[in-house]
Amino acid sequence: MLVLNEERELVYQEAPNGVFLPDGGKMEQVMAWRAGQAPDPVMLGAVRTLLDGIGENPEREGLLDTPKRVAKMLREVTSGYSVDLDSVINGAMFEESNSEPIVVRDITFYSMCEHHMLPFHGKAHVAYLPSGRVVGLSKIPRVVEIFARRLQVQERMTDQVASFLYDKLEPRGVAVIVEGVHFCAVMRGVGQPEGVMRTQAAKAESEDLRRQLLSLAAGER
Repeated sequence: MLVLNEERELVYQEAPNGVFLPDGGKMEQVMAWRAGQAPDPVMLGAVRTLLDGIGENPEREGLLDTPKRVAKMLREVTSGYSVDLDSVINGAMFEESNSEPIVVRDITFYSMCEHHMLPFHGKAHVAYLPSGRVVGLSKIPRVVEIFARRLQVQERMTDQVASFLYDKLEPRGVAVIVEGVHFCAVMRGVGQPEGVMRTQAAKAESEDLRRQLLSLAAGER
């Protein structure tokens, strides 16, 4: 199977169950690859059925290419399924004696709610206390982006980011806070355009450290 490596070269790599696993976590390349694939006839038919179901005419001029556009869009915005998470940080972890907390705030993310397939977006904040190993700064936003670009619920996404970083970096502790605006609550239902959902997850060797890292992720002093 052809995949892209860090040098943007096409190489062959085995992938389980036919899953596309680009090396290096280059999300832009993965999004372009998925969006450029030939439309899936099943997806095209499903979009036409949806158009018909809402009372539209899939054959009218303005909607003739809509199934192709929707299929391309959905594959693009769910590109997180096609990235090998381990390759995102492999080669970007460094031995370091730093013993002070590291905080990365205001990471922009865009995701799709799995309940209504409507967007939610916002900011993620990450804090961790190294234990002899750190990761390149750009990799933390990459991890957030990869988990976000799937059908998600915010609570699970928050825990997935925290768990992945805790398992791979083996820090003394990690905390993740996510603040999101959900269009399922903005465009429909309760209609709350100003409502922000906040979720958090923390894993640490002590409760005191857990609280400290959550405070740092929240931007508290």
